[in-house]
Amino acid sequence: MTDFQKSRGDILQDRKKIFEDVHDDFCNIQNILLKFQQWREKFPDSYYEAFVSLCIPKLLNPLIRFQLIDWNPLKFDSIGLKQMPWFTSIGEFMESSMKDAGKEDSSDRKILSAVINKIVIPRLTDFVEFIWDPLSTSQTRSLITQCRTILEEHSTCENEVSKGKQDILKSIGSRMKKSIEDDVFIPLYPKSAVENRASPHSKFQERQFWSGLKLFHNVLLWNGLLPEGTLRELGLGKLLNRYLVTALLNATPGPEVVKKCSQIAAYLPEEWFKNSTMRASIPQLENFIQFLLQLAQKLSRSAIRDEVKEIILILVKIKALNQAESFIEEHNLDHLKSVIKEV
Repeated sequence: MTDFQKSRGDILQDRKKIFEDVHDDFCNIQNILLKFQQWREKFPDSYYEAFVSLCIPKLLNPLIRFQLIDWNPLKFDSIGLKQMPWFTSIGEFMESSMKDAGKEDSSDRKILSAVINKIVIPRLTDFVEFIWDPLSTSQTRSLITQCRTILEEHSTCENEVSKGKQDILKSIGSRMKKSIEDDVFIPLYPKSAVENRASPHSKFQERQFWSGLKLFHNVLLWNGLLPEGTLRELGLGKLLNRYLVTALLNATPGPEVVKKCSQIAAYLPEEWFKNSTMRASIPQLENFIQFLLQLAQKLSRSAIRDEVKEIILILVKIKALNQAESFIEEHNLDHLKSVIKEV
């Protein structure tokens, strides 16, 4: 790490020398765009006939990359793209173009999209593929913030960014899939080996479960950016059903298991259950629902019946209302009927 920090420091120090003998008119993006703006205002016909909007992204490419040298989209305190000088300068240049009443369909409006597509997205993709750790919540949140800026707020020309958008989303999905396959491991021990919560087996199993649950949370944080089908396949199909539910089935029924189930339900996107007419949950949660019903049945026969209400609340939250009602009727839990009526 020390060598890395030294190398990084040397690079940042050398960066200051790159344009030290260059006049601002040739290395300051704002000054460069000002020249083009003056051309556009004084000689609009020749400006648009020269297809300048196609040249500007290529012209600014090395200058923008220069500003991105120290940009790390995985750091929570990393500067946002909208706060970068190049972003502001291009935005102002485009805004002045939009004020030109004679050129309502100005091609200059596509400049920012082209820059994002050709310069920013490839760099962001490299971070996703080679540096991002999907198990890190802070890195994931920071990456989501940057992606939302790129993919939602400034896609002024959808066709321009569609391929870049598809590429970055595909990379994100592939990286999370790889993390699920490589990083998640929840050992299944005989119950006799984990009954003592202080035993090494129990501690290791717990640590691995919560690590898997953390990844589950991080995957679902992408709700709204990644396609819903992708999230359900990764989060529910590959992670919840294959690892988390399997581990829960091997656990001793009790408050700790209910707590884990509550946490799983808390991480599920609320948007998936907003339909007020839903009486059955989404298909990928069927294994989880069946486990909850089995758990509630076991706990209803024990001395810790209070946890049954918590399980019913989980079922209600994920819209497994039919199963919740059937369970209440079957076990004569009339005092819990009000929980469903409140929905």
